[in-house]
Amino acid sequence: MQLHPAVLVAGAAPASLAAKRATSTISIISVYTADPVGLGLVASLARPGANVTGLSALASDYVAKSLELLKDAAPRTSRMGVLGHAANPTYAIYGRELEPAGRALGIALHFGPVNALADVEAALSAMKRRGADGFLVMHQPFTWVHREHIVNIVARLRLPAMYGSQEAVELGGLISYAASVPDVFRRAAVFVDKILKGAKPGDLPIEQPTKFELVINLKTAKALGLTIPQSLLQRADQVIE
Repeated sequence: MQLHPAVLVAGAAPASLAAKRATSTISIISVYTADPVGLGLVASLARPGANVTGLSALASDYVAKSLELLKDAAPRTSRMGVLGHAANPTYAIYGRELEPAGRALGIALHFGPVNALADVEAALSAMKRRGADGFLVMHQPFTWVHREHIVNIVARLRLPAMYGSQEAVELGGLISYAASVPDVFRRAAVFVDKILKGAKPGDLPIEQPTKFELVINLKTAKALGLTIPQSLLQRADQVIE
């Protein structure tokens, strides 16, 4: 804070919460943070109050849609292993959203919390031993940074998995569904512009993502013995062959 910036842009929940703890006077644009109200970043989506505004990472039906799309791609999936970084406050948010979504789709959930890279293989393997026949990888900074490691382990376990970034699918993951990161950060620039022109962050409503991208890797599907329905392929924003 010694540089006295006019605006701070913080990506995801941990950075956003740290920024809020560090200052109550500098404007903060929280980007790609799940449930900013539940995390205590803002008072409400419509009237954030204080010095924080920005863009949420999750639309209300995002988690349910992720499960539904993986079920469409791998119809036999009935027991889902959920991998997430337990230290990230969004871990609990994902869990809260996933439970009713799983029940609605008839999918039992096994949660695999991890705190370090060394925990990942053990967590995924344990969930498979407990009967998981598919995985959902929470979209968090930890899982994004370590996406290649996670994708490689999932490939060895030979199970379909849903990811929160297209980069994971480009590395060999089966399918991803997530808000468009470039679109979200372009919107963040609009917030910065408004604040530099005099707007107060507390008066700028939190925006929900409007553009979600579905990416499917057909090579991975073939390796898993899956035939992706044509209806799902037609909905995809990108198909990797």
